[in-house]
Amino acid sequence: MFLYTLIEIVSLLINVIVVAVIIQFVLSLLLAFNVVNRHNGFVDAVWTAINAILEPILRPIRRIMPATGAIDFSPMVLIILLQIVMIVLRNVAIAAT
Repeated sequence: MFLYTLIEIVSLLINVIVVAVIIQFVLSLLLAFNVVNRHNGFVDAVWTAINAILEPILRPIRRIMPATGAIDFSPMVLIILLQIVMIVLRNVAIAAT
């Protein structure tokens, strides 16, 4: 029972991180195409908060990955790794029963 609760908590945290990655991606596109700009206080606050949350997670992935030019694949790699973690945790929970 405790294992299932722990897995649900980890799953929730992983989902929050995935949503943050998607928000960062969309916001970076909006900033790149000048739809919104960082002179807006709300946009700047959201951008700063999202980067503060994700940068410590993405930095090790960026160090390992080869340089790909202007395209940053580290958020995609992070999402794939988080999904792999969830698959492993769910299989551990199933095996434990």
